Amino acid sequence: MTQQTLLQGEFDPTVPSRIVFGNGKVDFLKEEVRKLGGKRVLVLSGKTVAEKTDSVCRVKDALGDMAAGVYSNLPQRAPLSSAVEAANLAVAQGVDTLVGVGGSTISDASRMIAVLMAEGITTEAQLRQLGEDQDMMLSPNLEGKPLPLQVSIPTTLSAGEFNMGGGNVLDDQAGHKIRVRSPRLYADLIMLDAVMTEGTPDWLWLSTGVKALDHCIERLYTTGNQPAIDAPILAAAEMIFTHLPKSRESDNDPEARLQCLVAAWMSMMGAPNFATGLSHAIGHIIGVHYSVGHGYTSCVTQPYVMEFNRPVSAAKQALLARSAGLDTRGLSDEAAAEAAARAVDDFVLGLGMPHRLRELEIPEEDLPKIAELVLTDGGCRNNPVPITSFEQVMEVLRAAF
Repeated sequence: MTQQTLLQGEFDPTVPSRIVFGNGKVDFLKEEVRKLGGKRVLVLSGKTVAEKTDSVCRVKDALGDMAAGVYSNLPQRAPLSSAVEAANLAVAQGVDTLVGVGGSTISDASRMIAVLMAEGITTEAQLRQLGEDQDMMLSPNLEGKPLPLQVSIPTTLSAGEFNMGGGNVLDDQAGHKIRVRSPRLYADLIMLDAVMTEGTPDWLWLSTGVKALDHCIERLYTTGNQPAIDAPILAAAEMIFTHLPKSRESDNDPEARLQCLVAAWMSMMGAPNFATGLSHAIGHIIGVHYSVGHGYTSCVTQPYVMEFNRPVSAAKQALLARSAGLDTRGLSDEAAAEAAARAVDDFVLGLGMPHRLRELEIPEEDLPKIAELVLTDGGCRNNPVPITSFEQVMEVLRAAF
């Protein structure tokens, strides 16, 4: 394997999402929705956010008479039954705007709900059949069809609200996701407000912060890497290393939490002009099949994936070492890259997060099955070392176990 040196690629303009950031910005939600042309809003969330935090109540109060209702039955990975139920409620209430409050589950499901509304899909059977007919990847023609406005208010650092062009829900009967892709699927407004993260448990906040760091790392060296995004993602990584340890809820530091929200945004800047690699590929499989949050999967995969990719990406990984605050003067790229991987692992441990697959109660005997499934994920194609064999995946899984 040789070091990648050729500079070439393409960069497509990103979509016109409006980003509003600052503590207390949620108070201006009604005004922001009105600017977009929204009139009737359905608030989407999970039960935990709705029942154990004030976030949904704050959103509903801020919307006032614009709020047509709240749907808070979207658990982790959003089963398709919940998405269909939410879409039917939105249509019945004459909703033209969806405001999602939560993490990636909510933003991913919201985009699917918008498609269900536009396409007139009203039953689980319809959605499941479409998934089977289109190999679990729906590609609707949405041209000329009205789509509800999409507003995301994140309560974690997973940054799913910045994904563009798609959404997904879980077919919990079949044990796999049904995805949808369309260039019209993106957030019209994303509101970053640390006040809305109050009540997010530390394990979720910190682990999704590591997921944001995972975005930065994989975007540095996966195929299709863009010079235009190196600067923001390296800055984002530095912000995460600096502010995430100081942003625990007990620290009562809304500025540190806002810095982390902005870092999560910057970790996705330039989307969709980038791809994810092997860390995300493994995370996708473990997440669905073992009900593990993607934040935790990033904690237990990334240092070992960095080691695997080092022979062809040492120069890029060396840049990350500087974001971690390491003095790399006099070090070769390989030595600096090795130090960066150690810094990521130490960072995960310092946050009290798991850093081994076995800590997620994944049986060692399941590793071959996981490896076979990982090979079906698109991240394998984008990894700097192309993943083409079972043994390559097993090498990383064994190291991570």
